[in-house]
Amino acid sequence: MMSSAPEPAAARRGPPLYLDYQATTPMDEVVLAAMLPYFGARFGNPHSSTHRYGWEAMAGVDVARGHVAGLIGASPEEIIFLSGATEANNLALKGALMAAPPARRRLVTLVTEHACVRETAAWLGHQGYDVVVLPVDSDGLIRLDELDTVLDDQVALVSVMAVNNEIGVAQPLAEIGRRCRAAGALFHTDAAQAFGKVPLDVEAMGIDLMSLSAHKIYGPKGVGALYVRARTPLAPQMHGGGQERGLRSGTLAPALCVGFGEAARLAAARLGPDLDRLWGLFNQARTMLEASGIAWRLNGSAAARFPGNLNVSFPGVDGARLLADLRGLALSSGAACASAVGKPSYVLDALGLDKSTAQATLRIGLGRPTTADDVATAMTVIVQAVREQTEVAWRR
Repeated sequence: MMSSAPEPAAARRGPPLYLDYQATTPMDEVVLAAMLPYFGARFGNPHSSTHRYGWEAMAGVDVARGHVAGLIGASPEEIIFLSGATEANNLALKGALMAAPPARRRLVTLVTEHACVRETAAWLGHQGYDVVVLPVDSDGLIRLDELDTVLDDQVALVSVMAVNNEIGVAQPLAEIGRRCRAAGALFHTDAAQAFGKVPLDVEAMGIDLMSLSAHKIYGPKGVGALYVRARTPLAPQMHGGGQERGLRSGTLAPALCVGFGEAARLAAARLGPDLDRLWGLFNQARTMLEASGIAWRLNGSAAARFPGNLNVSFPGVDGARLLADLRGLALSSGAACASAVGKPSYVLDALGLDKSTAQATLRIGLGRPTTADDVATAMTVIVQAVREQTEVAWRR
């Protein structure tokens, strides 16, 4: 009888097996179909309010706004469309600090935030604002007791990522929101990696500002949103025609907004089943690694996480060579580095990993198209590549 073992990734025909769903996702065909009319007959400017072409375009935008809002328990008018989560994070942090009372000039955030939050926070620091960057524990989770020590009447905003883009850790948003509300501080979360993937409720979690992205949930690139709780003071960062409640001037792209809304609608319909299936694939991958006998470690909490992200380090392995040996798999290294200097990931550094272990790290992304066979193939190839390196090192 022929073996049914997974085909080695290097021997696969066609494109590599895609396992980089934290970077982006393929656009759903249903999303594309919803967008197409707005590239053609419904081409109108949604801000043209005196004729049918503008009305049709704005009608599509309004429906999309409702779908995005519904996925987080918000009202449609609280959704501000813009170019993506990076712009949303910039608007949230700069806008909140600039609009805050003179006595509240402090921003509190985490060391493991996305680069666009870290760099925006650094820019605000250069402008004279007080920026506090909190550490995380070895699992990547916020230390709530340390947050308590800095939350006072000088804090304007706390910004904590919902699900970490590199290690998949899910922060306790409701606990953070409760503390912010008690201290009179606004709470912002970068939810680009959480929106449409894990349950989110801005009311239950006490969230005032939330950054969202379409291309992480099988929607188009180039569009995102910022949830802004009603009556939350925010200074606009783009000025012009006063679109989007005056917070983000510029003509909206109806096709992109409609695609975002349709992706949100699909995500809402299948969030529970998708999450359950990803936990099954995550546990399958862990079981295969545990049975392999190789040295490995999971980065980030095993329980408080989004299961579509499996960030794994292989101590004693050459990370660059490992990636080269996995050319049949499209995934990323956990070392978010400048190629010339090989600088380790600041997220893994915050977890206490040494440089060599951090560089021998893989971020394995699981998505809707990922199957159990895909996971079996990927784990088989990864284990084989690690074994080959360690066996060579042992012979020496």
